[in-house]
Amino acid sequence: MPDGGIQQIVFTLTARCRDCYRCLRSCPVKAIRMEKGQAYVDGTRCIACGTCIRECPQQAKSFRHDIDVAHRLIEDGHFVAVSIAPSFAAVFNEWQRKRLASGLRALGFRYVGQTSHGAYQIAAHTRRVVGENSEKAYIGTACPALVNYIEKYQPELIDSLLPLCSPMAAHGRMLKEKLGKETKVVFIGPCVAKKSELFRPDIARAVDCVLTFRELITWFEQNNIDLATCEESNFDEKPVQWAQLYPLPGGMIKTAGLEDDGLNMKLLRIDGIDNVRELLRNVPDESAYTFIEPLFCSQGCINGPGINMDKNIFERRKDIIDYDTNIQDFLTTLPLEDARLFEATYKKAENGAREVSEEEILQVLERTGKSDPQQQLNCGACGYDSCREKAIAVVLGMAEPEMCIPYMRRLAERRSDQIFSTTPNGVVILDDDLNILSINPAFKKFFLCSDAVLGRHISYLMDPAPFEKLIAGVTDLLDITETHRHYNLQCRELFYMLKEDRQIVGIFINITSQQEHEKKLNDIRSQTIEQANELLEHQITMAQTIAQFIGESTAKGEELVRKLLTLSVEDEKKSQ
Repeated sequence: MPDGGIQQIVFTLTARCRDCYRCLRSCPVKAIRMEKGQAYVDGTRCIACGTCIRECPQQAKSFRHDIDVAHRLIEDGHFVAVSIAPSFAAVFNEWQRKRLASGLRALGFRYVGQTSHGAYQIAAHTRRVVGENSEKAYIGTACPALVNYIEKYQPELIDSLLPLCSPMAAHGRMLKEKLGKETKVVFIGPCVAKKSELFRPDIARAVDCVLTFRELITWFEQNNIDLATCEESNFDEKPVQWAQLYPLPGGMIKTAGLEDDGLNMKLLRIDGIDNVRELLRNVPDESAYTFIEPLFCSQGCINGPGINMDKNIFERRKDIIDYDTNIQDFLTTLPLEDARLFEATYKKAENGAREVSEEEILQVLERTGKSDPQQQLNCGACGYDSCREKAIAVVLGMAEPEMCIPYMRRLAERRSDQIFSTTPNGVVILDDDLNILSINPAFKKFFLCSDAVLGRHISYLMDPAPFEKLIAGVTDLLDITETHRHYNLQCRELFYMLKEDRQIVGIFINITSQQEHEKKLNDIRSQTIEQANELLEHQITMAQTIAQFIGESTAKGEELVRKLLTLSVEDEKKSQ
């Protein structure tokens, strides 16, 4: 089943997918559907966090590219503004940053703004909301993957989400308020999940297209735009100090001016999928926190899947901090916009899951030999944290029973055992001392023995000479024909050694009946030849006897004729 869903952002390049389950293992919501060894992204379950893109060793996961959408907005003659996320400082070097605005204008953008303006407004209003409701634990909404996660998988926390939009949407609304409603806005940032925000009707009116930094660099290359040849120029909006730190964990708290030294128990900054999930699953109804700033990507937005990873994470972090510290021409404050401009609502979203009964789970566990809890290893090799979780995924059509490595190993061993037990050829396995380790039913029948011979030396049953040649290294393979008179048995025998296990395998093919058949044919052939010789001799004798009789009869006939002629002559003379 291919990737699908009206909100499909992340998808699989099937030609590269190699049955490794790594994407499934890393996916925080198990939105990967396995079918015939191929990993597909279920758009209904996916939160577009892009973890699978970053984790896939074969680069078989990708995201929807929208360069053509942005290009078409420009080509159609619209006034197109660009909002560039503050994490650009982690992507471009210092000299590139000075030319970035020129490069964007070369693409056709008429206005080059900075998303930090929207970030500042959201941070300021966050401080107001949190201050007015200090008894409630609010969860920041800057990270779209986090919002998607809560709406799909923990809707009970929706009321805890800040009733504010993301900095991207905030800046988009601000640009359209400033430049005119007909202005088209393209956001460029490090996040794939930002593309999913466009499916929210209120945000779709604020931003018209979302690109990643990867797409921006590709677009530059397609248009042969080299920043080294671009002139230095400024953005149309000055950077906002502190708001440039938004991509880092704690950046929103810092921008909001909330006092946090990392030990404030009322404020919590947290990053990384595992940490975020752990927190959200354990947020008490009456939390001690007043504000939680979660970022799904480890170390924040500077580790988003839309960033080319040419620099390590710590260099990127340093670049963000240095840019915020060293910019000469920046804003420290902005006029506070009307809060209504940044309002947002969130609601429960479907994730395609359904209730799975215990009976259905048990059926899958029984099918894979895991009905006994002791057989549920929970090894995680399939990508799921437990055998039970994987069984539920099988019921939902998200996983296949064959993904279980212990199960497949048992199947392979069972098939090997069946071959060993049912083959018509006798098989014996010896250790390097020529003691019998294993025998199959056919071998027992050939050599009139039972499992009682296990552990005995092979000489108990037959001449060990062929096996000794293998042990001595005289040969690696023997193919002989041998007669075992004690057993009225004649076999074609194959012997070879399992060097790693120091074991010898003997295979005995019963050719006794074949030999008996050939003997009978030879006997019949001999008897036939003998009988043919006897018949030939008899025919010759008969021919000779008949010839003799014919000869004698002919002689007597000739004598009789002569006598008759003599008498006739004499009678004629007398009559004269």
